[in-house]
Amino acid sequence: MADLLWYQYVLMGLIFAWSGFVRTSLGFGGAVLALPFLLLVVNEPLVFLPIIAIHLLIFSSWIAWNGHRQLQQAGSSAAVQSNIDWGYLGKALKIMIVPKLVGVVGLLTLPANVMTSIIFGIVIIYAIGYVLNKPFRSNNKYVDYVLLGLGGYVSGTSLIGAPLIVSVFATHVAKEQLRDTMFVLWFILVVIKMVSFVIADVDLQLIHQLWLLPCAFIGHLLGEKAHRYLLNADTGLFFRVLGAVLIVVSVVGLIHPPG
Repeated sequence: MADLLWYQYVLMGLIFAWSGFVRTSLGFGGAVLALPFLLLVVNEPLVFLPIIAIHLLIFSSWIAWNGHRQLQQAGSSAAVQSNIDWGYLGKALKIMIVPKLVGVVGLLTLPANVMTSIIFGIVIIYAIGYVLNKPFRSNNKYVDYVLLGLGGYVSGTSLIGAPLIVSVFATHVAKEQLRDTMFVLWFILVVIKMVSFVIADVDLQLIHQLWLLPCAFIGHLLGEKAHRYLLNADTGLFFRVLGAVLIVVSVVGLIHPPG
């Protein structure tokens, strides 16, 4: 990324701040709601996925640990005994692990333009659900298996499987535990991704981490405030507007891919 123009760096900083905000406020979506915009700056998924992965490792562990500390401080007055639903987390991982590994192989073997098209296509499907205010929901265990397996595969290819995975977890995990449970899951899945990056000798973009991490941190701080508000607020309008924007961005990306 050394030969980018100044405004491209500015856009990247803003997008990563947006990614940090979404990730912290919602507990998911830091990748799926940022990657389409990043691919319009540089049409190379493997340039951004290591950066997103490292951000996920840092912020997911940080937030989950803070949630544990706050629960301890609350003591006996807490609604739940743990901020993480370890039981359901273990069940879900057993379903997701094999598709996750298959997806990682797909990421490392498919051409960049093919991966970009797949990512934009997936995001359009998610976005339509947001616009119609009908996000993915599951009430059947076999549908759960399919969604978790597909979410694991998509997570392996591009780290944007969160909407599928959250649609299942939201029906089985208490609201108070959902965000931190998801962050532990993201941490585990991203560790697998990072190992594959290292084995495949993928550039981790460590130099760009030095300035993009603070950008994500700014978004994280704003996201913490938004999360407290969103626990009791109606987010339907937010998702409808967001879905419409994502559809426009993804269609433009598919018709006129950058690069």
